Amino acid sequence: MSTEHNPRTTGEQGLALIKESEGLRLSTYLDAVGKPTIGYGHLIRPGETFKGPISQQQAEALLRKDLADTEQGIAKAVRVSITQGQFDALASFVFNLGAGRLRSSTLLRKLNAGDYAGAANQFLLWDKAGGKPLKGLTKRRQAERKLFLS
Repeated sequence: MSTEHNPRTTGEQGLALIKESEGLRLSTYLDAVGKPTIGYGHLIRPGETFKGPISQQQAEALLRKDLADTEQGIAKAVRVSITQGQFDALASFVFNLGAGRLRSSTLLRKLNAGDYAGAANQFLLWDKAGGKPLKGLTKRRQAERKLFLS
């Protein structure tokens, strides 16, 4: 377990969790709620186009760019000292749901109040897409909770 406090970038465990959870798709596809996506869960924004498949290197570059936004969102929201494992768990959570969901969550309120165990348990409540529980999200939230507590 890393004991580094206040990390600002996603570590190897967080990166591995995100890649495993998102999977790699080199062609455009619709995610679980119908949003156009490519690479490792990169949501295609209006005006952004991809002709044909992308390379793994392009997917990695998109992931790094998206992670920079994720990491910035975490840095702005978290007001307490956290370990690398906690940061990595939050990175997976925010990468999947967005920083806005973190900012308005009970998870963040508990974390910023110093209730680390309570915050960890909040991950498990976020396993729905389009209002429906998804097995993949349940597995991801369990992995995030485990990493957060490591």
